[in-house]
Amino acid sequence: DKEVRAIFLRLFAQLFQGYRSCLQLIRIHAEPVIHFHKAAFLGQRGLIENDFLTKVLNGMAFAGFVSERGPPFRTCDLFDELVAFEVERIKAEEGNPPKMIKHVRELAEQLFKNENPNPHMAFQKVPRPTEGSHLRVHILPFPRINEGRVQELLQEGLARSQGAPPATRGDKKCVVPAGPPVGTFICA
Repeated sequence: DKEVRAIFLRLFAQLFQGYRSCLQLIRIHAEPVIHFHKAAFLGQRGLIENDFLTKVLNGMAFAGFVSERGPPFRTCDLFDELVAFEVERIKAEEGNPPKMIKHVRELAEQLFKNENPNPHMAFQKVPRPTEGSHLRVHILPFPRINEGRVQELLQEGLARSQGAPPATRGDKKCVVPAGPPVGTFICA
């Protein structure tokens, strides 16, 4: 599973290499708008006549990609590193399948580590119900709610939340690396 995802990660890194140099941040609105110059991207890469890439760039999925990955200051991930720093490596590996497979396996391992940061974490096994357990279902009546106790619990929770520091995510935001400019790539 992770190796297939790593192959697609490499494919999209190759397909969109240099996309950040064609992004423009427009700040005339209350919320900044990010615009992607499709013609400049296709022209600089020499792919104006490429129907597949043109359709990909015109799709809703790519518009979502630009709005999500366009901001210059956000949490970076493996895709950003591939697009910014590994483009030359990917290009050099095109004619060498063993090196390509090695890189795919490295990426797959990184993807696995992202999803499973603690390798010693035990997975809880859910026991199977015993035979005939469905015949022994006992439905207890729903207990009466004590309104006074509910109000006490709400007040305690509010008091704790007002005194607690604001919750923060562990993701560290940084400036997204732009990578090499689009003009340095020549695609066949």
